[in-house]
Amino acid sequence: MDPTQDLFFIITERGEGIPTYIQPGTICYINEKRYFDEVSAESPMLPVKWLGSHFEHRVQVDCLHPLCAVKAALLQALDTEEERLDAFLKKEALEAAADLKEGSPVFVERNGKLRQGTLRYIGSRNRTVFPDCTSGTFFRVELQGGGEEVWVPFTCLRPAPEAPEAPVQEGDRVIFFPDQEKRARRGMVIELKKTNGETMAFISTDRDEQGEKGGAVTVPINYVLKEEYHPSDMESMDTTDPGTVNGSSIILHSRVRVKLGKGPEYGIVRWIGQLPGMDGTRVGLELDKKTGVNDGTFMNKRYFTCPPKQGLFVKLSSCSPDISDSSTAGDKVATSFTKQTTQGCDVDAESETVPPINTEDVKRLLVGRMKGIQGHCNSCYMDSALFSLFSCSSVLDSLLFKPADPKDQPIQRTLLMDIVNPLRRKGFVEAGSVMKLRKQLQERGYCPTFTTHEKDPEEFLSLIMNKILSLEPPIKLCSGGSIQSSFCYQIFLDETHNLILPTVQQLIEHSFYSGNLKLAEVPSCLILQMPRFGKNFKMFQKIIPSFELDITALISDGPQQCLLCGGLANEECVECFRDPAFSRNGFKYFCHTCSSQVHSHHSRKSHRPSRAFVPDGWLQAVAPPKDKMELFAVLCIDTSHYVSFLKYGPNTTDWAFFDSMSDREGETDGYNIPEVRLCPEVARYLHMPLTQLAHLQPRDMDDVAKRLFCDAYMYLYQSPSASLYH
Repeated sequence: MDPTQDLFFIITERGEGIPTYIQPGTICYINEKRYFDEVSAESPMLPVKWLGSHFEHRVQVDCLHPLCAVKAALLQALDTEEERLDAFLKKEALEAAADLKEGSPVFVERNGKLRQGTLRYIGSRNRTVFPDCTSGTFFRVELQGGGEEVWVPFTCLRPAPEAPEAPVQEGDRVIFFPDQEKRARRGMVIELKKTNGETMAFISTDRDEQGEKGGAVTVPINYVLKEEYHPSDMESMDTTDPGTVNGSSIILHSRVRVKLGKGPEYGIVRWIGQLPGMDGTRVGLELDKKTGVNDGTFMNKRYFTCPPKQGLFVKLSSCSPDISDSSTAGDKVATSFTKQTTQGCDVDAESETVPPINTEDVKRLLVGRMKGIQGHCNSCYMDSALFSLFSCSSVLDSLLFKPADPKDQPIQRTLLMDIVNPLRRKGFVEAGSVMKLRKQLQERGYCPTFTTHEKDPEEFLSLIMNKILSLEPPIKLCSGGSIQSSFCYQIFLDETHNLILPTVQQLIEHSFYSGNLKLAEVPSCLILQMPRFGKNFKMFQKIIPSFELDITALISDGPQQCLLCGGLANEECVECFRDPAFSRNGFKYFCHTCSSQVHSHHSRKSHRPSRAFVPDGWLQAVAPPKDKMELFAVLCIDTSHYVSFLKYGPNTTDWAFFDSMSDREGETDGYNIPEVRLCPEVARYLHMPLTQLAHLQPRDMDDVAKRLFCDAYMYLYQSPSASLYH
């Protein structure tokens, strides 16, 4: 076998010519010259050999998927055929590993945690020629701290995040890697300074190197990353979002304003002086919110006392007086506290804008019984829709603030003041607030049964967004030269699709393909209704969530990447959509050179590629950017009862399940008990090999996870840049 003269394939399914002992996921190969001889003869079978075997078998072409030698060697390093097939089908890790170079910074999965290291060698463990497709390609990584080296396959690697465009600055929330620690920690950059020609970050965190409270650590800037660039499953530290300050003329007990990486924070000056090891005058702040990193201690010494995670030490020059403060400091703090704790009525609620609940506060504020939105009298469709849209996302907050018709302003006010603000501030909305909204909708004549009958979520959302608040439809669909607008998109599939265990990505691609549709622009919000025959008949037993929806190829007038070389594409071939030589689905774009090579094959000579959109002045060698949407919620239905899932954080375990009628207290005169609970068990099924997940019966799945995979009704995606609160 010669990787330079052989072509490689992976068996993706059983078929004619495959022995019973050969499983899907096996790598095989054929001499390149012989391959073209067979193709020229239009043979439906190919004579291939399994890696490590000299015996030849003629195998049905439809069961084989081509691989380059590099990817074949990467997959061969995995222990089982099932692992290989799963890694091949998921693609992302395989694509990223093929681009790695020696010397690259990486993260290695060890004992369930990620550790940082440097890639020192790529190849077989016996150091034969690279790529060695027989023994497989491994990665030798030198781990940070101690010089330990490990050999791992590509599935245990993650490329380190690219350096952010904006450098780490004072006040940024960061993750960092202390020299003698194996795992990442979190904190806030207090100061950057040069030491012996190297930039060092002085980081305040919850504990120092000795584990003492009120800690500070000095770390080389090369081992510090902005928090938003950290790998999603990096170990969490016991800290929350911080606050920073600007100013002069600061005295004890005065209120000040601090601008952190995520926006301004406010607090009271509790201490002014010098801190050991730090230049300049520092101030100790008691912040209004739990967005600090200590309780008034620093380097195991107490300088003032405040509640945990409301203390923060910053430069005096970073603080500015709070010019909005027209009351005494004590009154201001008391008012702030009252706003957060009053249950019966909201202090100054009319003028308050409450941002969505962030990842760190979900467990504290939103999880438990009598949390979420309380259901009453067939309201579950509305409860789950409102909870999904507004609890942790602001993508449709424009509904709450845009000018409305005077007749509809009471509806908008109820939505904001009685539902969204209490949900975000207290994590609970009583049933009477939703019934108030339902009565207003009914009294305005939109529907005579809004207070009594069950509706569909899309019916309610279209009414609110379109008829009442006249929101511009976020989805613009192109078809046949015309543009149609909509608030939701119903996925339809033709009868020729080959999907069995689809992802949401595959569903929308197939739907756009069969309907000859494209997007005119990137939507701020993309609401997708899953393919069903009514509410009770599902087309698929399971649907796999796609955390990110890559819509680049769905944009009509957007630059596209060539599928083969990665450069700027000039042509699109719709007829190649299902060509198994590339992949089983997805829109196919090519540059002129690659298109000519692809369509020189006799099976594609009849294809008629069309011109792809190319922006004026775009360089051919520059790869176009990707347009992606992020998942934030899923509505599910089972036996006419709607529930919802929140994707509230970046980790695969960051899922919360909401049921507005989870339980009931009393009978006719009783009330429903809503509940929100975390469901990290969803991640187990997301990490499960696809072949195993496909054969898993719903009755054998965890009850909550089963609802997500088996009962999905509507997926909600948002553009990462659409948030009103940054």
